[in-house]
Amino acid sequence: MSEVEYGNTIKKICVDSTDALHAELKTRLHYDEIRIKDFFNEVVMAYVGRNEHMLAMVGEIKANKISAIKRNKAKKMREKEIETINKFGLNKNDIENIFDILEKEHPEL
Repeated sequence: MSEVEYGNTIKKICVDSTDALHAELKTRLHYDEIRIKDFFNEVVMAYVGRNEHMLAMVGEIKANKISAIKRNKAKKMREKEIETINKFGLNKNDIENIFDILEKEHPEL
């Protein structure tokens, strides 16, 4: 059995996508006369090679992803806040009064 040098074995990279996005990609690549494997290999090489244009795009992807995560987290926190307020029947003045009472009883806090 012969040994194969690292980097010479063909691997497949598979991703899930919608049929519409897949069709649009194939159409654009056909128009630009680029094979899908060539396109993805170039994209991956640009990413791992730290191409400045690719890094800018990755930065945008990360910002959008993080923003979505933060929005979801903030939404869940707000829902929990409303749930707690409703559960204990507290309004904003009641909450302020609780903090005032705690401050008077425990000034070291």
